[in-house]
Amino acid sequence: MNTSTPHTAGPLLDRSDVRVKHAASLGDVVAAFIGRVKSGDLGSLPVIVGLVIIWSVFTALNPVFLSPNNLVNLLFDCSTVGVIALGIVCVLMLGQIDLSVGSMSGFASALVGTLWVNQGWPVLGAIAAALAVGAAFGALYAALLNRLGMPSFVTTLAGLLAILGMQLYVLGPSGSINLPYGATLVDFGQLMIIPTPVSFALAVLPGLVILVGGLRTRQRRSAAQLSAPSLAGLLARSGALTVLLVAVVAYLSQGRGVPLMFGLFLGLAVLMQYALTRTKWGRSMFAVGGNPEAARRAGISVKGIYTSAFMLCASLAALGGVLGAARLASSSQQAGTGDVNLNAIAAAVIGGTSLFGGRGSAYSAVLGIIVIQSIASGLTLLNLSSSLRFMITGAVLAIAVIVDSLARQSRVSHGRA
Repeated sequence: MNTSTPHTAGPLLDRSDVRVKHAASLGDVVAAFIGRVKSGDLGSLPVIVGLVIIWSVFTALNPVFLSPNNLVNLLFDCSTVGVIALGIVCVLMLGQIDLSVGSMSGFASALVGTLWVNQGWPVLGAIAAALAVGAAFGALYAALLNRLGMPSFVTTLAGLLAILGMQLYVLGPSGSINLPYGATLVDFGQLMIIPTPVSFALAVLPGLVILVGGLRTRQRRSAAQLSAPSLAGLLARSGALTVLLVAVVAYLSQGRGVPLMFGLFLGLAVLMQYALTRTKWGRSMFAVGGNPEAARRAGISVKGIYTSAFMLCASLAALGGVLGAARLASSSQQAGTGDVNLNAIAAAVIGGTSLFGGRGSAYSAVLGIIVIQSIASGLTLLNLSSSLRFMITGAVLAIAVIVDSLARQSRVSHGRA
């Protein structure tokens, strides 16, 4: 018998004696956050700290770095590879990889240019064809994994080479196709800005959603006489996020404003994050990434999850290629080559998606690509060699993986304790 609780020897408490426990103050929220960090649940903290350091250093070396118009250009550049990184998040969460996303983006770019400009297709039809081809390749990768057990590393590496060859074949001897200036797609990639009133409304929306959702959660848990989140913490999170986003929009509005293409990127990230955290498919993704065999025994279609992840990854890679063509107003042999492939993978990992599977977030792609593009933009403003960009990005990637490994070990040891 547990003698430390006086009521155990007396009559049972009736339900009216149970009290709902609320976090007393904002201090409790801070203490809980510190506890999660100590247990290895770092979340986005390392990448946010790294981003602050990067921006501080480049601003000190060249104040133009944080000028509104330079940040607007940075957000334009983030969108193309960022969309590809969203797909990488899906396969990494399953402990898999897709090495062909760069080639797929280049082939999609070439396909849109060929069908739209050379063959006279409607631009939306050309884009749909490119996305369909991406989905087909993703389904092929998944089929080789599910039916033959072929490792995704080998499958997608073969796909990288094959798709690159297809890109060169489609473009033909000319090697490039110029997209028409003044076309809506090109304007979308280079000029279109979200209207300022709409930008401010969208900046307020996330904080409002957090507040309303948190209040509903409090109400449900209170009705069930369970512990409820702190109202002070809920208001603090909602208010801090709203102030931050409104300040960012106000600052960018001093220049050209928030790029519509970046708005599309963020919208896709929000939709994916909702799918990962609020749907059966998302819960299955985490389960399969954590332990495929346990997920299979729990009744989850592991093969179906692999298929959906690879199809989504390849489709988003194709969409990233379309956006890249719009950004450059051309489809060429260089599209999707160079560091596109590695930057997309690095963005997902740097942002916090685990290479070990079972843990990740769509927002990690957003944070990671902002870090990578910040490095590229800062070095360009300083007129330094691109070799430094590769070295610095490699170092940041290595640090991100080290932090992830240490956090994983900390969570394991904390769980045993």
